[in-house]
Amino acid sequence: MYPKLIINLNKLKENLDWLTSSCHLKGISVAIVTKVFCADERICALIDASSADLFADSRLQNLKVINTCKSKQLLRIPMQSEIDDVVQTADISMQSSPDTIRMSGESATRQNKRHKIILMIDLGDLREGIFFENMQKIYEAADAIVSCKGLEFYGVGVNLTCYGGILPDEKNLSKLIETAELLRKRYSLPIPVISGGNSSMMTMLKEDRIPFGINQLRLGESFVLGNDTSTGLPMAELNTDCFVLEAELVEVQKKPSKPIGTSGLNAFGEHVEYEDRGEMIRGILAVGRQDVDVDGLTCLDPNVEILGASSDHLIVNLTNAISHGHDYRVGDTIKFIPSYGALLRLTTSKYITREYID
Repeated sequence: MYPKLIINLNKLKENLDWLTSSCHLKGISVAIVTKVFCADERICALIDASSADLFADSRLQNLKVINTCKSKQLLRIPMQSEIDDVVQTADISMQSSPDTIRMSGESATRQNKRHKIILMIDLGDLREGIFFENMQKIYEAADAIVSCKGLEFYGVGVNLTCYGGILPDEKNLSKLIETAELLRKRYSLPIPVISGGNSSMMTMLKEDRIPFGINQLRLGESFVLGNDTSTGLPMAELNTDCFVLEAELVEVQKKPSKPIGTSGLNAFGEHVEYEDRGEMIRGILAVGRQDVDVDGLTCLDPNVEILGASSDHLIVNLTNAISHGHDYRVGDTIKFIPSYGALLRLTTSKYITREYID
């Protein structure tokens, strides 16, 4: 049934094998991020059978459904209202608030658990973490960890290229390593993990420029889409077509290229200007903005042009494709490669079916 997401498990395994072997050769453990495919059971089974070291996700709901003996790491700073669930579900959480850390320790003690904390440091991307220059605040959070019997000071971490677009490099990552060393000396603890980032580290990994001491990467987009997020470009070593959206044409009509009448707002409150390009053969696919970020779709037929979408309809220009001999008709399907954001929405939509290739 369409629209459907075609998931190639063989290609995902090839990506996974390359990433884990490349990282392990450099002494770096790999946390595979499952949020973009909502912890899909088939993909998680593939990860579980691999040499990946642990699972990571921003949502507790996803971590809860992963059946594994590997560790589970919560990526998003936890809400205080979910602390008991965090400690029960995740082996490791990434935190920055002393109050939340203390609550985690109290919960771990009640549950007779030892919960691991990675203290997040902000190196300039300005999302989560204690700003790296404020050592007093870092020590306050660290004090909260070491004072709780139910907690283990497991590591320090950073997130880059997600909010501010700041790229990882030897200079900013060295600050994370220096912070870890200061904390190790202050508390006489091993603090074994320095979690250096995400798929934006791929260029540094390939060029062997990751500073010694960084020993964990959290990889999502490089695994599922084969991209280095620091450049937005595909990696030659990885498959970029592990996920393909296939949608069905429900209408093919020759119509004007510019809407006719007085122009106002569309269904999403937007005022869109249209260029008059004469008549074109327009196709409508049964998929829309409720299912996918259409700006993140790339058609596998380079002669098909995406014009726009409403909630349930994706409008494409088929004129050039038909002139090149592809006689699209109602009932035919068209395939697209999704971006990370488009894939995130596709896997969240209950209206998208899934087909697996293995």
